[in-house]
Amino acid sequence: MEESLIIDYEERLREAMLIGDVNSLDNLINDNLIFVNHFGQILTKEADLEAHRSGVLSFTDIKILDQKVILLENSAVTVTRAALKGLFGIEPIEDEMCYSRVWQMNGDKLTIVSGHCSSVQKYFFIKVTG
Repeated sequence: MEESLIIDYEERLREAMLIGDVNSLDNLINDNLIFVNHFGQILTKEADLEAHRSGVLSFTDIKILDQKVILLENSAVTVTRAALKGLFGIEPIEDEMCYSRVWQMNGDKLTIVSGHCSSVQKYFFIKVTG
């Protein structure tokens, strides 16, 4: 497995999320997915797909800001920082998030088996003079 393959699959995922392509998402996500969102909720594949299928979650822009790939024997771990714009229900989304994903190769099929998402907090440091 090569890093370029994983980056290609991450881009397929980004594009599918951006246009709400549930069929592509279905092919990219393992049936046994465990995903922990930024609220700490554990989601299944079906819950993830339903958010896109129903339109509850929709994106207007997803920009990759940074991405790291760790290759393992039949899998890879990615850590991706992204700027997101869109809607969750009627609430606007304009956030920077960090995703970690585990991609696993089964035969000739590469899918996400696990993932986690965290909100990137902006910290401001104030210089104290005295």
